[in-house]
Order: sequence, then structure tokens, then C-alpha cells
Amino acid sequence: MDSELKEEIPVHEEFILCGGAETQVLKCGPWTDLFCDQSVKRPKLLIFIIPGNPGFSAFYVPFAKALYSLTNRRFPVWIISHAGHALAPKDKKILKTSEDSNAQEIKDIYGLNGQIEHKLAFLRTHVPKDMKLVLIGHSIGSYFTLQMLKRVPDLPVIRAFLLCPTIERMSESPNGRIATPLLCWFRYVLYATGYLLFKPCPEKMKSFLIRRGLQLMNLENEFSPLNLLEPFCLANAAYLGGQEMMEVVKRDDEAIKKHLCKVEESDFKRLKFIFFH
Repeated sequence: MDSELKEEIPVHEEFILCGGAETQVLKCGPWTDLFCDQSVKRPKLLIFIIPGNPGFSAFYVPFAKALYSLTNRRFPVWIISHAGHALAPKDKKILKTSEDSNAQEIKDIYGLNGQIEHKLAFLRTHVPKDMKLVLIGHSIGSYFTLQMLKRVPDLPVIRAFLLCPTIERMSESPNGRIATPLLCWFRYVLYATGYLLFKPCPEKMKSFLIRRGLQLMNLENEFSPLNLLEPFCLANAAYLGGQEMMEVVKRDDEAIKKHLCKVEESDFKRLKFIFFH
């Protein structure tokens, strides 16, 4: 019987201002600033997770920890929230983005195109240009990953994994047929309903509801995603979802063909198997 206790995996939470929007970044591993760390121990590769919608990075912490362990803790695993899907607590400092020649507020940052530019802006300002990247996009995050490769072909990506990718005909899927009318035609009704239900709701009640929901889904509660019930974040998730239904129609075969040697469709279990072997 193995009596050794499993060593705790460090996860550091930051809130930064990226492209004019508050952004939550969860960093798995001891490295929190890749620019300042110039030691020989600085990793040569970053595993970068781009969530689905809603883009709550806290949901991906168990997955990030598993990847970090499977790589023998050699590489950092970072998870970025979508712009507008996370708000910093009142007592949490928001870090300003470092110098960037392209630094400016991103137009329609909460929309489909803006979210892509938001991830590229983060990589420009927080990841050294010589650092190799493994991109992992989940759901609509897979679409963002493909578009990032297409827009910045010289991005130092060695592999791009598309988990449960939604990269075409979203409105024609079974869920899409239900979601499209709600997100495109009745989204202001959703906004108003979310505001009336959750804006007056005390923080303790929100926290209780979220904890119960996470317990039912067997998810860890290390970083409680209170933004799940924040009207501003819910509205941005619905806004992004509406654009997904309208704009993610035709699969970008040109981008896939160009980057075929890097891109692989996968799921969570298979991805863990790949990293383990």
C-alpha cells in the first residue's frame, strides 16, 4: 500500500486587463511570470487552454492539474477566461498588461472576433516569443484556436488539440436549433431575466447555489466561479453564443489543411493518454 501523500499542485490566480477587459488567468505550476524568469529552469513550452462558452476557467482546473502531472511538472499549464466572462472580486488587484505595440482596446471584444483577438493579445504580452506553445481549445475554443493559427501563422505552436470541437454549422446541431432562437431573437429577454433573478441575489446565496451545482457535477471548488450567476457575465456569454450560431457555419478547411501537421481532434480522455505516452 502506497503511503506517500500526493503533493499539492500549485495553481495561481490572476486578474489582468487585456484588450480593455478584465480577464481571469489560472496558472498551474510555479511559473507566474515567464518574462521575468530568465533562469535556466525556465520552461521552453507552455500549455495554453482556451475554454468553451461560457468561458469560466475554474471549470478546467482539474483537467489542467492532470496535464501538469502527466508532463512530470515540467511545463506550465495556463487557462484563460473569455473577455467579460469573469469579474475580479472587490479585494482582488487587477494587473495591467505590459507594454505592447499593438495594445489597444479591442473592438467588440465580447463578440466572436474580439475573443480571438483577446487571446492573441494575451500571448503577445504575457508569453515570450521564443516559447513553444501547445494550444488546447474546447468546444468554441477550438474555433478560436484555428483562427489564431490562421491570423498569426508564425505563432510558435507545435501542437493544437481541438477538444469536442464546434467549428461548423452550430445552428444546425440539435442544441443549436434550440439555442439559436433564444440567443439571437430573445437575448434581451434573457438579459432582463438574468438581471432580475441574480442582481438582487445575496453573494452567500449565489455561492451556495454554485457549490451545490459543482457538487452535483463532481467538480472541484478551488476557485468558485461566482461569475456563473453574475448578470454581466451571463449577458456576455449569451452575446457570444448568438454570434457563434450566426457566424460559425462553414468549416475552415483552408486553415485546417494549412496547419494539418499541428492540429488534432481529440477528447479529454484521449488527450491525457497522449500526454502520458
